[in-house]
Amino acid sequence: MEKRLTISAMLFSVGFVFMLVLAVGAFFFGVQVGSEKIEAKYTAAKAEEEKGKVDDSATPYQQQDLVSFYLTVFSPYREFQTEWLSAMDKLSRGGNVDASSAFKNLSKLASKKAEEASSFNMQKSPLLGDAQVAYIRSMKLFKSAADKAASSKSASHADLFKAVLADSNYKTAVKESLDGQKAYYEAMQKWAATVDINIPAVAKTPDPLSVAKWNAMPITVKNLVIADYLAKQDEMNSFYPHDLTSRVDEFIKSGQASKMKLQTVNGIVELLIGTKAVDFGDFGPNKEQFYASETLPQLPFFYSE
Repeated sequence: MEKRLTISAMLFSVGFVFMLVLAVGAFFFGVQVGSEKIEAKYTAAKAEEEKGKVDDSATPYQQQDLVSFYLTVFSPYREFQTEWLSAMDKLSRGGNVDASSAFKNLSKLASKKAEEASSFNMQKSPLLGDAQVAYIRSMKLFKSAADKAASSKSASHADLFKAVLADSNYKTAVKESLDGQKAYYEAMQKWAATVDINIPAVAKTPDPLSVAKWNAMPITVKNLVIADYLAKQDEMNSFYPHDLTSRVDEFIKSGQASKMKLQTVNGIVELLIGTKAVDFGDFGPNKEQFYASETLPQLPFFYSE
C-alpha cells in the first residue's frame, strides 16, 4: 500500500514537472509571438506614416488656410507686436512711462494672444503649422522678457530699454516671430504656384540678387525673398515684408537705384532700412501701380485693414 502511494506520488511529480515545462514553454512562445505582433504593428504604422508624408514642396495650400491663419494666428500676434513696439518706443524716448505697469500688461497680453493663436489647429499645412508654433513660442518668450522687465531695478528708462534688447528671451522671441513670418510668406508663395503655372513652386534666390533678376520675379517670390532677408537680420519692424517689397520696386522704377549705382537688391534693402525709409502701409499706394495683374491671396493686409 505504502509502495503504491510512493509510485503514485512519483507519477504525480513527473506529471507536474512535465506540465510545468509545457506551461513555461507556452509562456515564452506567447511572449515571442506577442513581441513579433507588436513589432509588425509598429513597422506597419511606420510604413503608413512614411507613406502618408507629403513632400512640402508639393503640399497644396488653400486660400482658406491662409485666411484662417491670418485671422487666428497672425492677427493676434500682430496685435501684441503693435503694443510691444509702442511700449518700447515710449521707453526709448524716456517719457513719463510707468515701465513696470506697462510690461505687466504686455505679459498678460502675450499670454492672452498666445492662447488665441493656439485655438485653431494649422498643422495640416506644414509651413502654416511651423509658423503657428513659431508665433506661439515667440509670444511666450515675450511674456518671459516682459516679466523680467516688469521686476527690473534699472535706474532709468534708457537702461531698462538696453536691458530688454539684450535679454536672451527677447532675442529668441524676435527670432521665432521672424521665422514664423517667413514660413507664412513661403506658404503664400506655394499657394500662388498652385493657381498660376508661371509662378515657381520652389523659389531659388541667387545671392547676391541682381536688380534684373528681381524685376523678373512675381510678387509672392519677392515677398518671400524679403521675409527671408528680415529673418536673417533678427530685428523686429512694424512694417510688413510686402511694404519693403513695394519700396524696393518704387526705388528701382523711380531710377534712384540706377543713379546711386546700386546693382543688387541687398544693397537697396540695406539702404532703405538703414535710412528708415520703410513704413507700415507702404504697400497700399503702390499696389495698383505695380501689382495690379499679380497673383495675391485675398488677405486683409494686401487690400485694406
